[in-house]
Parts: sequence; C-alpha cells; structure tokens
Amino acid sequence: MEIKVTQVKSAIGGQRNQRETLRSLGLKKPGQSVVRSDDAVTLGMIRTVAHLVTVEEVK
Repeated sequence: MEIKVTQVKSAIGGQRNQRETLRSLGLKKPGQSVVRSDDAVTLGMIRTVAHLVTVEEVK
C-alpha cells in the first residue's frame, strides 16, 4: 500500500532533524505532496514530523 504525505506547515524554526526528515521524504515547501510506500522506515519519518504533515492512504 502507498501513502500520500503533504507538508502543511513550514519547517522554519524547527529542529534540524525535522528539517532533514522532511527533505528525506522529498518535501521542500508547504503544500507539496509525495507518494511513498507504507513501510516502517517511512512511518518512522512521518512520526518525527507529524505536526508538519498530513497523511492519506492511496489505493
């Protein structure tokens, strides 16, 4: 299964690991979305930046 991750808030003023996690997910600016596989690594990254992103399931 895949999930769609959308950045809804800016990373400015956030911790360095949060900014780097967003970059690792492929998100550069608010409003941008990426589709990723639903695995443990991705879910861990999403947990780190949960307050900055929204997540939806994609079929």
